[in-house]
Amino acid sequence: MKIDDGLGPADLLPRITQLWEASAAKIESIEQTCPPGSPSPVFTMAGRYTARGWTEWTQGFQYGSAILQFDATGDERFLTIGRDATVNVMAGHVSHIGVHDHGFNNVSTYGNLWRLAGEGRIDAGDRNFLELALKITGAVQAARWQRTQDGTGYIYSFNGPQSLFVDTIRSCRALAVSHLLGHALMGEHDEKISLLGRIVEHARNTARFNIWYGTGRDFYDVRGRTAHESLFNVNDGHYRAPSSQQGYSPFSTWTRGLAWAMVGYPEQLEFLDTIADEELEPFGGRTEITAMMLDAATATCDFYLEHTPVDGIPYWDTGAPGLAHLGDYLGRPADPYNAHEPVDSSAAAIGAQGLLRLGRYLTAHGRAEDGRRYWQAGLTVANTLFAEPYLSTDPAHQGLILHSVYHRPNGWDHVADGQRVPNGESSMWGDYHARELALYLQRVARDEPYYTFFGGTR
Repeated sequence: MKIDDGLGPADLLPRITQLWEASAAKIESIEQTCPPGSPSPVFTMAGRYTARGWTEWTQGFQYGSAILQFDATGDERFLTIGRDATVNVMAGHVSHIGVHDHGFNNVSTYGNLWRLAGEGRIDAGDRNFLELALKITGAVQAARWQRTQDGTGYIYSFNGPQSLFVDTIRSCRALAVSHLLGHALMGEHDEKISLLGRIVEHARNTARFNIWYGTGRDFYDVRGRTAHESLFNVNDGHYRAPSSQQGYSPFSTWTRGLAWAMVGYPEQLEFLDTIADEELEPFGGRTEITAMMLDAATATCDFYLEHTPVDGIPYWDTGAPGLAHLGDYLGRPADPYNAHEPVDSSAAAIGAQGLLRLGRYLTAHGRAEDGRRYWQAGLTVANTLFAEPYLSTDPAHQGLILHSVYHRPNGWDHVADGQRVPNGESSMWGDYHARELALYLQRVARDEPYYTFFGGTR
């Protein structure tokens, strides 16, 4: 990837303004075709959002997008959409014991409303209701726990207790908010289980098993690469093998999974800065925990920079076999219309925020030169993403960010007539994270309160 060192957040404001203008009509269109009570929209087929999910993991992104639209523009219509749907539709997600997606669904809805109430942006009358939902969602997520051979554990995926997904590090934001609100998971015999402790253990095991560091762990050990899934023997907790549900193989890197780690660890590092040293001592102490998370964050972000085309938009998997037909594909901008492998703009939307947050964190902790590199890389990705051919301004297309991929191995993605790979389509998670990225940069550019999922607590 080629980093533009001359970009500043204010330089992106014209593109961000255009994004919000396009976004408004798309949210309203989706409300008409995917009303509350209908299956959750997941990704577009020929420009129209359709429902096709393994679980209802995208509904929070649908209504969270409306809340972000209000946050960025002040347009009360979107606050009404997001708040009404959160109250009327999202309760089932709070108590859902079958998924690892609580941070996706509930922090994007209840959490965004709670954050805005804490900032004084909206009426705080619903705050107790929002906080109760956030306390419960963190505890329910933390209860989805599997022990490993060394006595620690991880939050297991919807595949079952044998499965540790790299995605879930980003969903740990649910546990973090619940902990900040003073909540804990209550177990057998009234055992009080720390949600902070579970964040740390899950983060540590994700870093240990789903991320590689170039230390010779196996024949395919390249620093910063990730596996979508790690498999464990549920009888004794021993690690067995890497796996992948949506990537090309267990030994290549599915770039959306990489992006979840890129943003998940820097967010948790920001969260840890709000936690007192004594709270962290039982779980290894600040120095060890911070070092573990920082290693994971820098390794994955470095891998992204090294394995992404010059414009900052990655192909869907760094080991996808068709890449061999593209020649020096890293030395030129990504081509979503090539005949061999799709790009994944949603990985860029997610990963860019990770680059920015890591850059800011390092700068704040005395590593300004390193921090600037990641910060400028994040701006570079955003600058590409917020313009054609990725930003969709076509009012007939319900997607906001084009050229997202859902499940390439299963063949779920739409391939248009005359094309050989999926392109021109959007995903609910890609659009949500593009909005979140735009809001993040807009607040920085305007010197407004810094955007975090835990904003307004301390």
